[in-house]
Amino acid sequence: MLTILGFAMIATFLVLIMTKKMSPIAALVLIPALFCVAVGQGAQLGDYVIEGVGNLAPTAAMLMFAIVYFGVMIDVGLFDPIVRGILKFCRADPMRIVVGTAVLAAIVSLDGDGSTTFMITVSAMYPLYKRLKMSLVVMTGVAATANGVMNTLPWGGPTARAATALKLDASEIFVPMIPALAMGLLAVFVLAYVLGLRERKRLGMLTLDEALVREPEQETVSTGGGSTRGGSTGTGSTGGEDRLRKDTSASGGGTGTGADADPADEADDDFQGLDPNRSTLRPKLYWFNAGLTAALLTAMIMELMPIPVLFLLGAALALTVNFPHMPDQRARIAAHADNVLNVSGMVFAAAVFTGVLTGTGMVENMADWVVGAVPDAMGPHMAIVTGLLSLPLTYFMSNDGFYFGVLPVLAEAGAAHGVSPLEIARASLAGQALHMSSPLVPAVYVLVGMAKVEFGDHTRFTVKWAILTSLVVLAAGVLFGIM
Repeated sequence: MLTILGFAMIATFLVLIMTKKMSPIAALVLIPALFCVAVGQGAQLGDYVIEGVGNLAPTAAMLMFAIVYFGVMIDVGLFDPIVRGILKFCRADPMRIVVGTAVLAAIVSLDGDGSTTFMITVSAMYPLYKRLKMSLVVMTGVAATANGVMNTLPWGGPTARAATALKLDASEIFVPMIPALAMGLLAVFVLAYVLGLRERKRLGMLTLDEALVREPEQETVSTGGGSTRGGSTGTGSTGGEDRLRKDTSASGGGTGTGADADPADEADDDFQGLDPNRSTLRPKLYWFNAGLTAALLTAMIMELMPIPVLFLLGAALALTVNFPHMPDQRARIAAHADNVLNVSGMVFAAAVFTGVLTGTGMVENMADWVVGAVPDAMGPHMAIVTGLLSLPLTYFMSNDGFYFGVLPVLAEAGAAHGVSPLEIARASLAGQALHMSSPLVPAVYVLVGMAKVEFGDHTRFTVKWAILTSLVVLAAGVLFGIM
């Protein structure tokens, strides 16, 4: 019964958010609460939620201060050279822009943190997508899939979890997987190229100067929609501080793959990109900020301190040095408050979902059912089975639940048929391209929030391409004899 209710709860949640009948934050709270009562454990709902919140509180703290830190770094111009380099490469060509999105996301993903990757990628690419009226779900889909492949780095999380769960060395898992992961990344670049050609066909090409020409303020455009070309938006932000607007307080602003946006989305069209003359720039502190960011990322990779503590210290130091006056510090915090509230609220809402899913025993029963459904004849091929199972299981479960709850069972079943735990561990990484778009991954809400894309739109567009990328990684691993 718990197995059926577990799958029913997940299916209900996905249907409601993909059909836009409920917002993700409401669905993450109300659906598990109702199912908790349905299984007869309503009295324990409070305990499950508190446990879930306790487990995700460090993640929420990390995201809160990471948003403030990287928001400040964007404000002061740390990433402007990267943006200029991408702009120079893209030349306002939709195909180059989509490929540039994939390349940038892959490079930034080297830090091992999805939220950081999405903040930098969206901040750099969002102006071009808006200006050229490109589909924003293309940006979020490509960025999430590229980050998912790169998320398998030893310091990214899944590899370390697999190594810990099976008592293996992380390097023995990851290093042989490099050729397969390279094929997965190549698949992302090919996907970006194909999607870029589709956008180029829909929109045509502009020169960069044409793309950046501002139209009269009264003229509005639809987000990600239409087949017309030309400039897009009004006169930018108000006041003396022109900056990239990252308002995520509204759940609207989602884009399809080419359809006209809702009229409500036109409120976002007073868009202005990263103004090279914005008052928050700190060119004299560029190398300090670059050194601080490099030190922060190095400390993250070396695990010198917990990541939430590192970002807390980094945000405080960045604010103090770049904006020594209190009014300026308050202004910077206020500028990024919408993102902080939206993302942290989503994380704590997800804590209700994961808390109920785990506390009621649904996850355990679902995992046991899936593993038990594997025919004995597939025993010698447990590595392939593990790779295939990693797609749905890491999408519907947290990485902790999969790697610490399911993977040891799969490894034990494989060992009975002579399959090495190393092969099982490597195969378990195949589903990470899909995992990064899971509703249980907090970083994805940073991505869709900053890009002003509905989570349901992102899911509908991205899942099929992420599955394809994961299958490429799995097939490459089999062909190269890695698993």
